[in-house]
Amino acid sequence: MVNKFVFIVILLAGILTGCNLTSSIAAPTVISTIAPTLGFVKPTPLQPISPAQLIIIMTATPHTAQQAVLDRAADVITLLKNQDMTTLAGYVHPQLGLRFSPYAFVRDTDNEIPPDGIAGLLTDPTVHPWGAYSGSGEPIDLTFVDYYSQFVYDLDFANAPEISLNHRLGVSTSMDNIFAFYRSSMFVEYYFPGFDPQFEGMDWRSLRLVFMQDNDTWYLVGIIHDQWTT
Repeated sequence: MVNKFVFIVILLAGILTGCNLTSSIAAPTVISTIAPTLGFVKPTPLQPISPAQLIIIMTATPHTAQQAVLDRAADVITLLKNQDMTTLAGYVHPQLGLRFSPYAFVRDTDNEIPPDGIAGLLTDPTVHPWGAYSGSGEPIDLTFVDYYSQFVYDLDFANAPEISLNHRLGVSTSMDNIFAFYRSSMFVEYYFPGFDPQFEGMDWRSLRLVFMQDNDTWYLVGIIHDQWTT
């Protein structure tokens, strides 16, 4: 009987001990998620730079230089209007001469005339190769006076409604390599946006005068005629 009682006491003690152990185990703590102080911000995409802004960035020059080029261009376009090639020769770069390009893409093979050859161009009867006509690919074989009437002063560019500095106004399928060919240059464009409404502006014409600096003087190095090409 005594043994049975002892067994019961031991059994009850074990049960109570187990209960105490169970109650002493703390329930798992739930850690709340802390929101990050700085949330992930999707990078703002860069805004595309317009061609005009890109050219200004690439050809950033002091205002005085820009004004000097605009002034020189105003003189040159007036001389071209008046066909005063003798005075024009004084504006041509003394070492590089003056290159004539019939379209926007300037080539090494475009005719380059030295300063001492400018004055007599309009009276020169020689037929020269000037490149190829856009579209047909036929050779442009003309005297200078004929080239002048088709690819230099075919319109009254001195009174063009739009003028730009270092920005191409007329755009077509023809590649423009003006800054690649004439490094460290500036150009002034004289632009007619179109004439006949039925062509929706595709009959535009431009003349670009390209200048490069030698010491403190900006000299004429290129005359580029441009129009819509296919």
